[in-house]
Amino acid sequence: MAIKSLIINPGSTSTKIGVFEDETLLFEETLRHSTEEIGKYNSIVEQKDFRKQIILDLFKEKNFDVKSLNVIVGRGGLVKPIPSGTYTVNDSLLEDSKNGVQGQHASNLGSILAREIGDEIGVPSYIVDPVVVDELEPVARYSGMPELPRISIFHALNQKAIAKRYAKESGRPYEELNLIVVHLGGGVSVGAHKGGKVIDVFNALDGDGAFSPERSGAVPPGSLVKMCFSGKYTEAEIYKKICGKGGMTAYLGTNDMREVVARIADGDQEAKNIREAFIYQISKNIGSMACVLQGKVDQILITGGIAHNQNIIDDIAANCGFIAPIKAYPGEDELLALAQGALRVMNNEEKAMEY
Repeated sequence: MAIKSLIINPGSTSTKIGVFEDETLLFEETLRHSTEEIGKYNSIVEQKDFRKQIILDLFKEKNFDVKSLNVIVGRGGLVKPIPSGTYTVNDSLLEDSKNGVQGQHASNLGSILAREIGDEIGVPSYIVDPVVVDELEPVARYSGMPELPRISIFHALNQKAIAKRYAKESGRPYEELNLIVVHLGGGVSVGAHKGGKVIDVFNALDGDGAFSPERSGAVPPGSLVKMCFSGKYTEAEIYKKICGKGGMTAYLGTNDMREVVARIADGDQEAKNIREAFIYQISKNIGSMACVLQGKVDQILITGGIAHNQNIIDDIAANCGFIAPIKAYPGEDELLALAQGALRVMNNEEKAMEY
């Protein structure tokens, strides 16, 4: 019997939903929320009823029977570090999502909405591979400063989904492959996958690895300290330089690689320099992860929105092709990845994890 799932992926100004029958998308919608609507609420958790009602109103509009669903899946948020997998939204996970144990973000609402709707219609609720998936080897946690261990925050959902997709296509178990997976989007993450785990990864959120369209990546720490204590910036302004207005945005005033390419075509030398630096830093990160895997790399996989640009894939391949073959999976189909995570549990291919 086909399994019908509702997927809920809350963002800061939108709630993306999809309804699937097995892996077939029946419909999807991006429900956008104005600043005025969101501004009425003092916290992320307070938005829960508002977002839930919008989803239910959409179902009424489409004459869709919510009781026909077999499972509800939410995007996981900033909960405590956990191994990869599909997790039942139990009371502990629900509580940590509400409290935002690693920070408040709209994605925390994914598990809260999934559990509430699931409970109301009597079906299970899950999250799949949230950004806090942590499978780092102990040696990867050392930073050089005991107070600041390296942490695992990255595009776990998309990296895992692409790695497993490649494994299926190649006819080999994911657990037997050594892969380097590169996510190129508003943020960038480069991870070493070994034995079915991401044993090392550059923190994609706030200051590690290559710069991205919106994030600074690693910067000279001594100079950053001086900037912090210069008196010119608040803590919030410094953090925004690292995450949100860093990287390509800081240099060129845009986070859109398509615009950068257009500027280069018009003769903009600085845009060309930034594009080259972006590829250079990504390539260095790939080389680092090749060392983590002791040079035994089966494949380099590149995904995310920027992977649509074949010239960028080709230029990364020119730098890193000697390490392993490169394959691109453009885009980031998060709704499908969430649906697939739940399906693996519902079809008894995997066991649901307990938080």
